[in-house]
Amino acid sequence: MLRRTQTYNKVLTGGNDMQLLIQNARLRGRDGTVDIQIENGRIKRIAPKIEGVQGEIIDARGKLTTPSLIDPHIHLDKVNVFDVVRPNKSGTLKEAIEILWDQKRIYTVDDIVARGEDVVKKAIKNGTLAIRTHVDVDTIGGLRPLEGVLALREKYKNVIDIQIVAFPQEGIVKDPGCDKLMWEAMEAGADVVGGMPANENCPADSLAHVKLCFDIAEKYNAEIDMHVDETDDPFYRTLEMVADETLARGWQNRVTAGHTCALAAYDDHYASYVIDKVKKAGVHIITNPVTNLMLQGRGDKQPIRRGITRVKELLAAGVNVSYGQDCVKDTFYPYGSGDMLQVANVVAHAAQMSLPDEIEKVYDMITYDANRILKLDGYGIEEGCRANLVIVNADDARDAIRLNPERLYVIRDGRVVAKTAVDTQLFL
Repeated sequence: MLRRTQTYNKVLTGGNDMQLLIQNARLRGRDGTVDIQIENGRIKRIAPKIEGVQGEIIDARGKLTTPSLIDPHIHLDKVNVFDVVRPNKSGTLKEAIEILWDQKRIYTVDDIVARGEDVVKKAIKNGTLAIRTHVDVDTIGGLRPLEGVLALREKYKNVIDIQIVAFPQEGIVKDPGCDKLMWEAMEAGADVVGGMPANENCPADSLAHVKLCFDIAEKYNAEIDMHVDETDDPFYRTLEMVADETLARGWQNRVTAGHTCALAAYDDHYASYVIDKVKKAGVHIITNPVTNLMLQGRGDKQPIRRGITRVKELLAAGVNVSYGQDCVKDTFYPYGSGDMLQVANVVAHAAQMSLPDEIEKVYDMITYDANRILKLDGYGIEEGCRANLVIVNADDARDAIRLNPERLYVIRDGRVVAKTAVDTQLFL
């Protein structure tokens, strides 16, 4: 018999002058265990043994302790619509987008908050304390999805960092009026300029889409995070456009390309050429295998394409790569639980990351590598960093990925915001 209890505790507003001592924590890349002293929301000291601290004490029991996890790519405005829309009978990206049209017309702020906070709470419980969410901006739903996610962010601002991307999923040129809405979305509180240049009627329109997104980013001095070539058709080549425009505008290390599935469909020569441009432009890549394994290759017979980008080749070229949950119970993907270690397991399998250094890299991709995209201040597990930590019921990164274990404690700025108690009894 297995009994697992989980408690979610919202962080209280106000000052944070408390002290916390974590004992017997196991850090990645370090032998033995350490104690971690936290004061005023930040890590004050890390040492083999710390005594004399007044405040709360947590015994990590030798379990893996890391910076809190990061989900750099999700759609909080769309989560949990699966049970209220018609099924995606083709299983394709195209039908998934079309099914949402009617739903977007009737979105309410309360509905978006209710659906989204279910996933946000799950994310927090599972050790994720930072999210970058794409939010649809188009002439179907207007700015209502943004209004809903802004309200969601405000509700949980003391517990989790949420960055919002203005995302023109229906296209910009193809959706007259969307260009105006994109500017309005940034004025209304979106943080990042999104895009989906492949969803236009021709390459010229895709290029116009890219250029407008950079125009907006320049105006607001904002990061850019686009959905790029989410298709297994090698005809779509907007990743090269994005890399070229990044270099032309001097926006290096401020641009992220999500999905990039077509990169896997290119011939090796062209793929190598584009990866080199991506590296020179400092474009970050986010792969989303849990969704793309479902959506791509639907028309294939054997062998069926895997639907994810060239993860290992990008890493070998020195490109920063991360991965996201992307979807939870929506028209694109009926599964998902807001658990980045569950996603890590899928990534490890789909990208064939099995060697010791590759296993460690899979964990890096939702911690330090993801933070190269979100650029959170004080992120890490060193003295002086914000005390945003997760204690995982595992001995190392490999066990964390393979076992999908409990997150025993989740700590936000030195306060425990989630705790999972495990009581297992075997009757053999």
